[in-house]
Amino acid sequence: MLSRFKPNRRTLFASLMVFSLAGVSACQGGSSQPGSDAGSSASPAAGASAGGEQVTGTVAVDGSSTVFPISQAIAEEFQGANPNAQVSVASSGTGGGMKKFCAGEIDVANASRPIKAEEIETCTQAGIEFVELPVALDGIAIVVNPQNQFATCLSVEELKKMWDTTATGKVTNWNQINPQFPSTPLKLYGPGTDSGTFEYFTEAINDKAKASRTDYTPSEDDNVLVQGVAGDPGALGYFGVAYFEENQDKLKLLQVKNPDTGECQAPVPLDNVVNGSYAPLSRPLFIYVSKKSLDEKPAVKSFVDFYLSNSKALVKDVGYVALPDEGYSKAQERVASSKTGSTFKDAKPGEDITEVLGREAAQ
Repeated sequence: MLSRFKPNRRTLFASLMVFSLAGVSACQGGSSQPGSDAGSSASPAAGASAGGEQVTGTVAVDGSSTVFPISQAIAEEFQGANPNAQVSVASSGTGGGMKKFCAGEIDVANASRPIKAEEIETCTQAGIEFVELPVALDGIAIVVNPQNQFATCLSVEELKKMWDTTATGKVTNWNQINPQFPSTPLKLYGPGTDSGTFEYFTEAINDKAKASRTDYTPSEDDNVLVQGVAGDPGALGYFGVAYFEENQDKLKLLQVKNPDTGECQAPVPLDNVVNGSYAPLSRPLFIYVSKKSLDEKPAVKSFVDFYLSNSKALVKDVGYVALPDEGYSKAQERVASSKTGSTFKDAKPGEDITEVLGREAAQ
């Protein structure tokens, strides 16, 4: 029975967090290196092997701060069923996690955007095959200080005025975004350059990934961004919607004008993310799993099976949006058949998840 808890996101960004529940000894488990494990495989639902044995061994997860709360919740539930297993979950950003993943240092990479062509090449050169698994949907929240009473809905063009590379040192006041806005200093907060949220946002708004003004306050810790916006009346920031929901008493959520329909929409209610009306800032969230770890480390296979079987319930608890049932079924098929490569690398924003999952993967 899942506990359906909400983790405290103020503690989400430790450089490395190993979840140790009651009865777990610090000396249990094995090496954290992929491929070095031995243990019992598990059924997806129970997290224990067909013979009833509990899973032992280690699983190393790192990457996106956006996906971190999901993997944290899954890890705690998994270890509740398997107290002799150890799952470490770290948060170094999507780019940082991918570097470790392609170097063979971790088993699972959390990612808030699809793997990039150059990362695929790096993994290929290192002999790292991977299985790409969407696990949830997310909307990037645009937030301002609650004292901001003039901004309610921003267009993509207005957001680009704020965040484009040409705005560096030049666009510093709200009335430069819209002449109807007051002459209030504009202070911007956003993810660091290793963040998948940064890459997705800049591609959706500025038409090129990582193309952004540089004179803003960056952080891989979304709680730092929350605190920055909450403490500055002229501030604006962006991050995953889960962090807005956790801190909505301190922040004001803005709507974004859908470029196709002209309607102003927000990522809350979350149905706007599922149906694509919150465009262009809705996106899938992923885990990337080492095929070698799946094949050689029973604990990793058990953890991934558990992840996909329980994501639908847990992603809602941590503030994200579950995939359609068919999405999780197709993801489970990918694991069962060890289907490697990426089908999302060239997917367009808003494309149907199950349709993309059914494509032939790019190796």
